[in-house]
Amino acid sequence: MTLTDTLTEAPAPRLVRPYQHYVYAYPHKTAYRPLRREEASLRALWAGEPRDALSLYFHIPFCEVRCGFCNLFTRIGAPDGLTTAYLDALERQAAAVREALGEGARFANAAFGGGTPTFLEAAELERLCDLAEHGLGADLQAVPLSVEASPATATADRLAVLAERGTTRLSLGVQSFVDAEARTAVRPQRRADVEAALARIRAAAIPVLNIDLIYGIDGQTGRSWRHSLDAALAWRPEELYLYPLYVRPLTGLGRHRDRAPGQGEAEWDEQRLRLYRHGRDHLLAHGYEQVSMRMFRRADAPATGGEDYACQTDGMVGLGCGARSYTSALHYSFDYAVGMHRIRGIIDDYTARGTEDFRHADFGWRTDAEEARRRHLLQSLLQAEGMPVADYTARFGTCPMDDFAAELDRFADRGWLDDSTSPELLRLSPEGLAHSDALGPELFSAAVRERMAAYELK
Repeated sequence: MTLTDTLTEAPAPRLVRPYQHYVYAYPHKTAYRPLRREEASLRALWAGEPRDALSLYFHIPFCEVRCGFCNLFTRIGAPDGLTTAYLDALERQAAAVREALGEGARFANAAFGGGTPTFLEAAELERLCDLAEHGLGADLQAVPLSVEASPATATADRLAVLAERGTTRLSLGVQSFVDAEARTAVRPQRRADVEAALARIRAAAIPVLNIDLIYGIDGQTGRSWRHSLDAALAWRPEELYLYPLYVRPLTGLGRHRDRAPGQGEAEWDEQRLRLYRHGRDHLLAHGYEQVSMRMFRRADAPATGGEDYACQTDGMVGLGCGARSYTSALHYSFDYAVGMHRIRGIIDDYTARGTEDFRHADFGWRTDAEEARRRHLLQSLLQAEGMPVADYTARFGTCPMDDFAAELDRFADRGWLDDSTSPELLRLSPEGLAHSDALGPELFSAAVRERMAAYELK
């Protein structure tokens, strides 16, 4: 049987659509609502919060081009002076946040995301690192620092700054090594330029290289997917992320829905599942370990530290107009949009703010004990290693099998739970991991679903 035969065989019956939401945070920002200023003082929000293992995130909302599938908070290009004005605003926000955190705040890891942080020029990246270190007290040489980049902006001078300032992980958005597929996804790039960027990254000696790839692009085949996988593997990246393509409202592909995908929704689901399974099996056979549905890590990849940070319990401090922050009681951010006109307006508003305007949260979601349980289960269960029941019980004093009996029974009936583990561990089966984007949304509360459904796209 050939690879092509394997990838086009009749699909097995399934119970639910496998691709519903990519759950990278709970709840999604479409569940956030405006907060009253008098009730959202940052100093009050962080008072009494554990601050010994915080995660620091800087959001840079600029890209040289917006990919057709992208619904992230970013704009194309920056008029003269805008990046400087944005960094000025980041500096004012950092001053307000550090004041709110008070003494004793410690950062366990840091990340620059976007957008494309390497849209900033080398001197601007230096300033960004200074803001993290001098503005907020993060020691970038002592904690893991992850930075996102695109092939066009991964220039030697920018990479040199990042390497010197302690970057331990560089994530490159490639998506496809096939030029025609990149064009279809509205990501204009040539493979030769991608390969040149990868060579520069390896020359910079940043310890961990991650390559992002996307499956489900219109016209993509099993053979072309294998081609991209092998092209990525040739660089022996320490990490690989395999993302299913989504076509979201207000994105480039969403505005021209007939461009991708060409087939019906059910057929597209089956195509993505086949490509996912092939990608997973191919990486496992090449010495990679599966960390989640999307993430694969080379078995001999170096440890970068920061393992003491736990996303389920530790707080996050986000700076920039697209960043979110987490305390135990509130998740908060600025206004959220996908449409380019609204994004530009939000960025302009952010750059015009004074320090006083950054001393309170604007939009957010107040959590409670039930939502904390859901978030803990969701974020733990979507990891391949699963969730020790004892960790959940120690935190909440209850058993997840009692708190979420209906959901877990449903997952077990579908074969999504690993029944070979001991009762002390809740872990997804390989099929459960494959359906992470269906399983995760089923753990959303009714309140979060209602908020998300009522959100007006903008």
